[in-house]
Amino acid sequence: MSDTRDTILTVAIGGAAGDGVREAGASLGTLLTDLGLYAHLSFKYPSLIRGGHNYSRISFSREKVFYDYNHLDVLIALNGDSVKRHIGHLNPDAIVFADAFQPDELATLGQNAVVLPLAEFAKSINASPITRSSVALGAFCYLLDLPLPKMVDVLHRIFQGKESDANIKLAEMGYECLQKLGFRHTKSITPAPPSEAKEFVEGNSALARGLVAAGLNAYLAYPMTPATSILHFLAKKQDEYGIKVIQPENEISVINMALGMGYGGKRVAIGTATGGFALMQEAFSLAGMTEIPIVVAVSQRYAPATGAPTHSSQADLRFVLHAGHGEFPRIVMAPGDPEEAFQCGMDALNLAWKYQLPVIVLLDKHVSENSMTSTLPSNGTIERGRLVDRVEGDYRRYAITDDGVSPLAFPGTPNAIIKVSSYEHDEEGIATEVMDTIKAMQDKRFAKSPYLARECADHDSVKVYGDAGSSNVVVFWGSTKATILEAAKHLEKPAKLVQIVWLEPFPYERVAQELSGARAIVDVEGNRGGQLAGLIREKTGIDIQKKILHYDSRPFDPLELAAELNTYFA
Repeated sequence: MSDTRDTILTVAIGGAAGDGVREAGASLGTLLTDLGLYAHLSFKYPSLIRGGHNYSRISFSREKVFYDYNHLDVLIALNGDSVKRHIGHLNPDAIVFADAFQPDELATLGQNAVVLPLAEFAKSINASPITRSSVALGAFCYLLDLPLPKMVDVLHRIFQGKESDANIKLAEMGYECLQKLGFRHTKSITPAPPSEAKEFVEGNSALARGLVAAGLNAYLAYPMTPATSILHFLAKKQDEYGIKVIQPENEISVINMALGMGYGGKRVAIGTATGGFALMQEAFSLAGMTEIPIVVAVSQRYAPATGAPTHSSQADLRFVLHAGHGEFPRIVMAPGDPEEAFQCGMDALNLAWKYQLPVIVLLDKHVSENSMTSTLPSNGTIERGRLVDRVEGDYRRYAITDDGVSPLAFPGTPNAIIKVSSYEHDEEGIATEVMDTIKAMQDKRFAKSPYLARECADHDSVKVYGDAGSSNVVVFWGSTKATILEAAKHLEKPAKLVQIVWLEPFPYERVAQELSGARAIVDVEGNRGGQLAGLIREKTGIDIQKKILHYDSRPFDPLELAAELNTYFA
């Protein structure tokens, strides 16, 4: 088992909601990425507007970091509660920054407790209390011998005007404070010039950028954690991107309005959590019947009902695969990190238009809200499908074709009358109850299936990591990718790691090929029922008996997961 503790460092920033914990973590992650390092940040918070305990946790290294670790090398405590909550997660030489410490904390931490007058410094320059985290960011730079000018540049980019000036000043004060103490950490990681353009990016914003790269015209959503930041990101960027961003009054309005915009010719996407998607079921089926192109970003959180709304789960795979009433084709893809989120966003919008059907991008909190050092494309491609600009002769919106894809025209197209209906219809869009027509139109829609299967084969629907020749196999989907790839660094025996990205259509031939001949297959998922394992059994006949299932709403820890995998592969 390899030991990465000397090559990976982990820092946590803890405080209450409203203390700027997430922003401080994002600033630090951006700094580390700018320095040529790799970083991964997770953000934990309760379902409270103010108060409670929030923390960002960042692990970083000169090599790729796929997920962050529980054990901390540095703790930045913006309140006393943070010290108490994390003191049990500190490595022996961990450093803790705080305004003050309790006697028992000092007895435990000794010289590793560093009093940093966060609130006092902020007050001294008449800055808002929320800016005090910048004091710690400056001190962190001195602690690990990181260049302060780089941090100043990051703060200048993130903040504007007086807010920028205050944060920069406080970072300088924190750096000078620690410099006077002459305090350095016993560990350090030397920055390395980046070999390619990298950025520190959150999964939701990467997905949004992928949609924009595919020609997005409009995005609609009602705020619902953990999908909300897609809405926030695009709302801030709508003028830059030349798109329309709308927040209707509820999720039902979101999808119905989006279908109206799609009928009018706009490339449209919507986003919600799975609870919000549950409200959209009738309209989702309407998308299937009308064959209006639409992308639905669905981000899972712990359920049922309200559940633990700010925590994560992978329990909605089966729900999404069978969403809506009746039978109609759809595509479901599940990215495992920001780079895949970008690609899935771009592919989803293009495929929705190419095949005139709904496409779901299935996320969860860890993909949506975690950030990591990534490389995203600077441009994209736009697939317009069978779009017609002018009609000669009679236009039949639902003309039966060999591949099930009909000519696509929108209101205003010369010589075209566009009819759509929630009823079953004939080729012109006129409601029908004639048995032969009903069957013919259902067959017409499902004529797309073999072409969708080819798309699945042509895309990265299955990815293999680790030792491709190993008879020890781990199979997984979605956000578990991050912890599995990090855990793989600690495996005692080589393993083949098989990620399934496309879940509908399901790449059963490729999956069967990758699992064939395995001595041990372990399914790793964030749900109680082993939903992916069940899907693999349904599609391939392979019955996976060994499962590691996590359903307490919290993520897998890489070291704990590695230890459990090692018992299966012994």
